[in-house]
Amino acid sequence: MLTSCLAALGCALFLLLGVCLLNLPDPRLQPFPLTEGEPRDVTLLLWTHPFGHYRRLPDCEARFGIRGCVLTDDRRMYPGADAIIMHHREITTNATALPSDPRPRGQKWIWMNFESPSHTRGLRRFEGVFNLTMTYRADSDIFLPYGYLVPRLRPHANAPYTRPRRSHLLAWVISNWSESQARVAYYRRLVNYVGVDVFGRAGVPLPEDSTVVRTVRRYLFYLALENSQHTDYITEKLWNSLLAGAVPVVFGPPRENYERFLPPEAFIHVDDFPSPRLLAQYLLLLRRSPALLQRHLAWRRSYNVHLTAFWAEHYCTACRAVRNHRLRTDTITNLQRWFES
Repeated sequence: MLTSCLAALGCALFLLLGVCLLNLPDPRLQPFPLTEGEPRDVTLLLWTHPFGHYRRLPDCEARFGIRGCVLTDDRRMYPGADAIIMHHREITTNATALPSDPRPRGQKWIWMNFESPSHTRGLRRFEGVFNLTMTYRADSDIFLPYGYLVPRLRPHANAPYTRPRRSHLLAWVISNWSESQARVAYYRRLVNYVGVDVFGRAGVPLPEDSTVVRTVRRYLFYLALENSQHTDYITEKLWNSLLAGAVPVVFGPPRENYERFLPPEAFIHVDDFPSPRLLAQYLLLLRRSPALLQRHLAWRRSYNVHLTAFWAEHYCTACRAVRNHRLRTDTITNLQRWFES
């Protein structure tokens, strides 16, 4: 009786969700309208390397097909730079100061941040400072999510991971463990009904010769639990599980927010079930029912998964935006209210 009820619940989810329309700006397309004629090359200055970790700057045309970008981290280029990218963590912790020289006419200052509002402090002091925002939020001036789906030119009947044979059920890789987090509280309840293999600082260390994606490839399902719940805050936890071929069980913003990034059947949301016990029973049912599991995998025939390349893709995407939208000079006066909304 319980099995039939869960199967009916699964079927009802798909019928209610219907067809997914990915209603997002395409990160690969020009974020702003082109100016007249072929725009000239632009120089983009990286004010600090994020979190103090130096990385070689990319060749935007070679890696992403984005022409006309000159990237530099040499602050002596400040007077002639068309735009400055400033990563929030360094400027808010006073690891570095904002430029003290007068801002050259027409130069854009870009506020870049990929942390959630729960882990972003000191926004008020930057009101009226920046010209453009660059974040994971779809309503940013320069939008770049942690990952996205790329439609296949032709549906692929034998796309990878549409018929997985996996010996393990459910995994979770977590490094930032805190008993105060809502995701940890949910895990504590879920583990009473289904086994979860936990990796990372709070569990078994990942093998030295492995990665998150390689480890998760052995599992049918993966707990993609965000450390905080905010608009569009859908991180690499989700995209790594999709790359690994697992079905993500998500905990973050509401289901409708995830559906802007993914077909509705591509993930299982914890809110789909009244309790962790029913979620656990549904996962066990899917393991026993290949036909029902296929509903969570069929979307792979129509899409490829793209994991955003930190931070190279960010710099090149920003450069493209500046190159094609030179005239904007207004500043952002509601940064805190917008980002925390």
